[in-house]
Amino acid sequence: MRQQIERWRALKDLDDWLRAPMLMLSLAWLALIVIDLTGETSPLLGNLAVVIWIIFIAEFVIRFVLAPRKRAFLKRNWLTLIALIVPALRLFRALAILRAARGLRLIRIVTTANRSMRALQATLRRRQFGYVTALTGLVIALGAAGMLNFEPASEVEGGFAGYWDALWWTAMLLTTIGSQFWPVTTEGRVLALLLSIYGLAVLGYLTATIASFFIGRDAEDHDAPVAGAAELAELKAEVAALRRAIESSRATPPG
Repeated sequence: MRQQIERWRALKDLDDWLRAPMLMLSLAWLALIVIDLTGETSPLLGNLAVVIWIIFIAEFVIRFVLAPRKRAFLKRNWLTLIALIVPALRLFRALAILRAARGLRLIRIVTTANRSMRALQATLRRRQFGYVTALTGLVIALGAAGMLNFEPASEVEGGFAGYWDALWWTAMLLTTIGSQFWPVTTEGRVLALLLSIYGLAVLGYLTATIASFFIGRDAEDHDAPVAGAAELAELKAEVAALRRAIESSRATPPG
């Protein structure tokens, strides 16, 4: 039991120590994935991606060794494990298995978004609005790169002519405005569906945040149509004072 506690403590200390470096590496990895999906990569950037990937593997192995419960650790980090395996499967490109390669690119996009999400969540744990804003920006950037890769104008009629075109379309999709173009490929449709689900979730969060803001302002306003928190506090104080007065009068002997 004591050994497990020490392992959990060591794992927590490691996570705290690596939080900022892993966030920077996760953002760099996401940028490299975006560049690779848009077809603008270079041997130098490819080597940098390999180095970051090896660092991710080493970090995962160390955390796995320190974890007291291996099965629970793998169950909680299975998507991260897939994110580490997928880059090694890029050999499928050399085998000219196009459909498998496109499916792997879709998995790569999802797992990259998951890694960035977890890194941001660990850093902006107490700043929920900032976390959602930053994550939305990353999702738009990564989603646009994926849509350009799956739906290029050279292969799909009415597809995206460039990254900025895909970026605008992805932003419109997340704001539920949409456009006249809809994906044709299976991978593009799946990615568009995931982006739409995320957009609906963010829209619900923003609606709740704005409602909470105005409710909080009304709670501090004495002239609001509904009794606010300040008025309720004053009412509770008056009731408590009245209760003390009644108890005091009961304790006083008559005459």
